[in-house]
Amino acid sequence: MTMHEITPVWGSIHGGPDAAGVPLFDFSTNSNACGPCIEAREAVQAADATRYPDPAYTALRERLAAFHGVVPARVVLAASASEFIHRITALAAQQGVVQVALPAHSYGDYAQAAQVRGLDLVRSGGAAAGLQWACEPSSPLGLADPAVRAWQQLGVERGGDGAAGVLRVLDCAYVPLRLGPEGAWTGTPPAHLPSACWQLWTPNKALGLTGVRAAYAIAPAGSEELVRALVALAPSWPVGAHGVALLHAWVLPVVQQWLVYSLSTLHEWKSRQQTLCLDLGWAVHAGSLANYFCAQPVSMSLPNDLAALRAAGIKLRDTTSFGLPGSVRLGVLAPAAQDALRQAWRAVESRRTIADSHSTGSEEAL
Repeated sequence: MTMHEITPVWGSIHGGPDAAGVPLFDFSTNSNACGPCIEAREAVQAADATRYPDPAYTALRERLAAFHGVVPARVVLAASASEFIHRITALAAQQGVVQVALPAHSYGDYAQAAQVRGLDLVRSGGAAAGLQWACEPSSPLGLADPAVRAWQQLGVERGGDGAAGVLRVLDCAYVPLRLGPEGAWTGTPPAHLPSACWQLWTPNKALGLTGVRAAYAIAPAGSEELVRALVALAPSWPVGAHGVALLHAWVLPVVQQWLVYSLSTLHEWKSRQQTLCLDLGWAVHAGSLANYFCAQPVSMSLPNDLAALRAAGIKLRDTTSFGLPGSVRLGVLAPAAQDALRQAWRAVESRRTIADSHSTGSEEAL
């Protein structure tokens, strides 16, 4: 390895551009393929990058709080979802937490943030863990997370404050991209989300602007001390001018109207894309509620086949890092991208068949 090479750990493996550049057709991320939202993009482009943002983000926190129907003191800004994941894990470790509960299959940053701090991991359970994660809909499968129902009941029983000494975080990255049939985004945060947890929001995916890094969390009621502790752990100005502009735009009615309208298009594209996968002979994991789903291609060497697709300008997300080897996650893209995937996969199959025939011929000659 040279000094310029970095070996990624599972937690740092993500979709999107890589060392080969920007994929021509990128199925590896869950960004809204109808985007970018024009109004949000214009807001980002008009951001004044010549000045620091307000270090307390006073106006932004007020707007986000009004959108969620909470007081501004419950809003915590973050540089990104990943930054918040690491920061709240650091807070948990600081408070003496030794165990972190994760979904059965999950985004790698949850585990990475815990492991680098020496915390133990437990999957599919962990009711006694001091830090507990859920994602609704889940990633990579797009399913309802069973922890959410338990947290909802917990909030009812305890008046919404959760269990003392336990940090529960609901990753809401894909809540705005839920396609239904029930629980589809309507332009406002759903009322059914549990109150006995932190809610982590990253609107850049829903708006098709994933390159703008900005996020925020809504703290449970009565968490003033934890909010102060989290703010104290953050660097100055965690969100820059462009991120501030994105989050301001996020709550605009015109932006929310665009998002709601885009979901019907994504629903149609998703149905077409799943049919395409079935036509290719892939097994599609059922039940996805979001703008992505998982499938299991017919492949003797999936890494090699994915590399061949990448060379052809098409990137899929290997779900091994999610604890689901042998499958891929596909963000829903437009029909033109889907047709390119079909053509590229057929070419991969053809080359594989030719290689197999040459191998068989060589063996017979021996």
